[in-house]
Amino acid sequence: MADVAALAELRGIDGDQLEPFAAWMAARAETYLPFAAEIDGRVVGAAWLLVAERVPGNGSPERWYGDVQSVMVREEHRGRGIGGALMAAILAEARKRGLLHVTVHSGRRAVDFYLRNGFSHHRQLLLWEPDAS
Repeated sequence: MADVAALAELRGIDGDQLEPFAAWMAARAETYLPFAAEIDGRVVGAAWLLVAERVPGNGSPERWYGDVQSVMVREEHRGRGIGGALMAAILAEARKRGLLHVTVHSGRRAVDFYLRNGFSHHRQLLLWEPDAS
């Protein structure tokens, strides 16, 4: 439960929301993989890899991909390579699992970080959002 609490705290989840978060993690343990960075036993950063399957095709019955989500390093620990280490761990896991590709939905401030860590812009990735009406 300590790992859950540390991951929840990084996401701003506490109090009566901790138990539902723990249940969410347990129910998705095969598809949402948390990666944590610790210094002196304290979680100072975390990132998640969603592992999902695409529809079979192109002669391949299994087509798995990943999506990086919720990358966060505590402000006082930024600029020390922790985010890069988290990304290296995630991408190593992606390689180990043979994922077709890994995507990330980034805020403007983090685009350069992802570019430095092996991601690139892709002309075929499109986004649909519902009308805000």
